[in-house]
Amino acid sequence: MSSPCHTSRVLLVFVALAVGVGAEEVKEKSCDLVGDENSESQMERALLTKLEPLSQIRFNVTVKNGKTENYIYQLRVCREVNSSLHDFGGLVQTDRQNGKSTVIGRINETQVFNGSDWIMLIYRGGDSYGSHCSGEKRKAVIMISCKRGVTASSFSIVSEEREKEQECFYLFEMDSSVACPAEESHLSVGSILLITFASLTAVYIIGGFLYQRLVVGAKGMEQFPHFAFWQDLGNLVADGCDLVCRSKPRAAPAAYRGVGDEQLGEESEERDDHLLPM
Repeated sequence: MSSPCHTSRVLLVFVALAVGVGAEEVKEKSCDLVGDENSESQMERALLTKLEPLSQIRFNVTVKNGKTENYIYQLRVCREVNSSLHDFGGLVQTDRQNGKSTVIGRINETQVFNGSDWIMLIYRGGDSYGSHCSGEKRKAVIMISCKRGVTASSFSIVSEEREKEQECFYLFEMDSSVACPAEESHLSVGSILLITFASLTAVYIIGGFLYQRLVVGAKGMEQFPHFAFWQDLGNLVADGCDLVCRSKPRAAPAAYRGVGDEQLGEESEERDDHLLPM
């Protein structure tokens, strides 16, 4: 009979294996660019990273045209629409009348490029056409236009080009902020310098105040950092302004007289002469 410790170890091993298998199943496939991995450009990889916020969103649009066409189009950005099928289907068309599903484009044959305010995502390698387009494989083209403040919206099908001999495609469009260029700073050099100066001044005053109060133990106005220096500086500035800005000599009498100055003026010496002894 096996010991309890041995049984516990076996259970732990099985649990670990189950967790590992579950993690592998949960991990979804992502976009694989057309061509060898060495041929992928840094720009393409950067665009796929930019599209990553859209990967957890499922997009659906229904198209009905009379009694012959009644389809639902399902899109996922760089993820499979139905991961249980393992068919790499990134954009799938489902006929609502008979339930038949057709893969329009697959994420393992992805192309991506961009402009100033748009990103073009292309899924190739879809299911083959029947009698159209020489039986070539379907292709989905998704135009993602810039719209700030919106993660994703307005997913719709624009057209299906299938009257050509080759290079037929389905064209879709949607709006998203991921296609928007980075906003440039509108601050001028002067504004940046002013903000920097104000920040340094605030740090100097607050830091100096705390140091004077908590470390030095200063009270009152002495808590202000370098109080004596700034006090002397203010006096020096006042003296300089007085020296430079005044237009009259310092010894010149004032240009105004106070109230009653005339009455308090010097009296004539002759007024007391009659009081002197004869």
